Amino acid sequence: MRKLVLKMSISVDGFLSGPNGEIDWLLKSLDTDVITWLLDTLWQADVHIMGRRTFHDMAAYYPTSSEPYAAPMNEIPKVVFSRNGLFAGKGEERTKGFEDASRLIPTGSGSSSTQSWAHATVAQGELAEEIARLKQQAGKIILAHGGAHFAQSLARSGCVDEYRLLVHPLALGNGLPLFSGLTKPVNLRLVSATAFGGGVVGLVYRAT
Repeated sequence: MRKLVLKMSISVDGFLSGPNGEIDWLLKSLDTDVITWLLDTLWQADVHIMGRRTFHDMAAYYPTSSEPYAAPMNEIPKVVFSRNGLFAGKGEERTKGFEDASRLIPTGSGSSSTQSWAHATVAQGELAEEIARLKQQAGKIILAHGGAHFAQSLARSGCVDEYRLLVHPLALGNGLPLFSGLTKPVNLRLVSATAFGGGVVGLVYRAT
């Protein structure tokens, strides 16, 4: 059985973004070593899972991006979790996170790879049941991305086997927390802690 890994960036006070989804603070504190750490995690997966709005943001961003993350994000298959289908919100505005990334990160010609986005699988069933089916399949790790509400749902579900958290040297005071609405405590074991030069700390926890 393969494991589900949730990769997220958080502030030191536990927020995934500002109250309106702002992520400009985390984009400004990335350095080469953090990017290498992230790339290693991305390439360890053979499927990326995410919520619908995050999928549409990433599908609009990565095919023309020249970022180091573009290759794994464009090449690795996707599963999108949406009860109402992939295009339930077609035409809605992009998230604040998409706006921040587009504004702060220069774009390039990119790879123009769209196959994994065009052929994404849509999971419309109960979250825990869909995750259980993915875990039963052969393969490498299942890597979960946000947005915040999808990450919160995964944490509440108890399906996450490992958390890979990049803790950024900034306190937001308020925003969207990762561990919101838990029905019971989540017990974790620290596997590794990596301090990077810019003040970001990479923490890997496994569920006990």
